Amino acid sequence: MSNKSGKLFVISGPSGAGKGTLREHALDNIENLVYSISCTTRKPRDGEIDGVQYRFISHEKFKEDIEKNLFLEYAHVHADFYGTLKADVIKELNAGKNVLLEIDVQGALQVREKISDAILIFIAPPSLEELEKRLRDRHTETEENLNLRLSNAKKELELKDKYDYVIINDDLETASKELRDLILKFDK
Repeated sequence: MSNKSGKLFVISGPSGAGKGTLREHALDNIENLVYSISCTTRKPRDGEIDGVQYRFISHEKFKEDIEKNLFLEYAHVHADFYGTLKADVIKELNAGKNVLLEIDVQGALQVREKISDAILIFIAPPSLEELEKRLRDRHTETEENLNLRLSNAKKELELKDKYDYVIINDDLETASKELRDLILKFDK
């Protein structure tokens, strides 16, 4: 058991900025880094597996967990709830592991209030036009949902100055290296 507490890293940014792709690409095989799986009430997309990308739970269960104060952070985003279980994060940090959360902007700012030394990293698209193209290319959204995500993205981009670091995900290789180097810099 380590007596050194781990570091908490939070990556967030607008839907379609490429957070998940970037995380998978950049952070594979970083030894002391654990990815914390969030809970969500949204339906799984094609290929998503419960307990791998997310823990998919009902609205009722999510609301019960809110009432029990089980979340480190949670938010209502795009008509669904997303949240990180407090116990998951604390257990890993206390074991000396670094923990990575991939969460929305509302959640990231909640984490900052509760864990002041968390390292917040904003993943931004190169432009709103590119963001819209990425969202459309996923073919997972209705037009109404797409417009909601774009509207939310504009608001989220205005909050990037509240983060410790901003990475523009224009080129996957470059952005991946930047994210990886940043995390490794703190793993001393």
